[in-house]
Amino acid sequence: MHPLLADHRRRAADLLSEQVFAYFATGAVGETALTEAPRTWQDRRLRPRVLAGIDEVAITTDLLGASLAAPILFAPTAHQGLAHADGEVATRRGARSAGLLSVISSRASWSLADVGAAANGPWWFQVYTMRARAITDELVRRAVDAGATALVLTGDTPVVSAKHRLPNGPPEAVSQMPPGIGFDLCGGLPQHTALAQDPTIGPAEIGRLADLSGLPVLVKGVLRGDDVARLLHAGAAGIIVSNHGGRQLDRAVSTAAALPEVVAAVDGRVPVLVDGGLRSGADILVALALGADAVLVGRPVIWALAAGGATSVADMGHALIADLRENLLLLGCADLAQVRDARRAWVAPAP
Repeated sequence: MHPLLADHRRRAADLLSEQVFAYFATGAVGETALTEAPRTWQDRRLRPRVLAGIDEVAITTDLLGASLAAPILFAPTAHQGLAHADGEVATRRGARSAGLLSVISSRASWSLADVGAAANGPWWFQVYTMRARAITDELVRRAVDAGATALVLTGDTPVVSAKHRLPNGPPEAVSQMPPGIGFDLCGGLPQHTALAQDPTIGPAEIGRLADLSGLPVLVKGVLRGDDVARLLHAGAAGIIVSNHGGRQLDRAVSTAAALPEVVAAVDGRVPVLVDGGLRSGADILVALALGADAVLVGRPVIWALAAGGATSVADMGHALIADLRENLLLLGCADLAQVRDARRAWVAPAP
């Protein structure tokens, strides 16, 4: 783990209540997927070229019309107001200060209008399709009006997995937060009832959301190559390899293990992104060398947010960018196109 990320995590543990820290830190059930994630990236080894004759590297990235300083996005995380009063507004400001892109959760603490006005530049909206379809549709409309440039449909949450560190569910503070995204649409019902996800949705939801919004729709939660064809056929504009940060199916395969199969199945037709346990520039470089077009980081954003709001979020983004740049130079690659060239076999198996 990058030292700054580790420092943010320590500071977050000191600043947040035990219950709130556990809410963000926990994984599903026995936390197998959660604990495996960082190790599976660290277990990969890189095969550098020597005398490469380069002293600068290019890591800027264009992704579905968004120009980014590096192929790094901030993953959607719910209820960021628990970590810092400015919540998703601070996260978006920090992301843009670093030249990166944030994905805002359907369970955000701040309104989409506030998030959209927080900074210039692109951002994406993460969608849960709810049983109350009208709520989903209204949130999508609000995201479009607020300037979101893509939707991220989360596909791995037909139900919310049990969290043994949270036997009584999310912290009570969630229900005590000021009204944010979608809360005004609940019609007096408890949030967990009004905003319950619909487990019956299928690939047709991709096209429905695209038609509703006029935006590209990526699908998040893909871990199998044989899921890819039907998602692309339904109109997916991108694939996100994810096991939900270890918070859903506890024995789900790690994203580091799933990524090459999904990349092969996509075969360059749409961008492939990956998240789950990426904690350093070396981790990100491994993901890119395995074929990812970009990565998402989740919990490090929350720890940075808790540690110091938008400033610390920006610092974290800059630190990962610098770490990736250094590792790319040490690998002997001048740009990301070279590192994604599988023929060069940059990644070796674990020792």
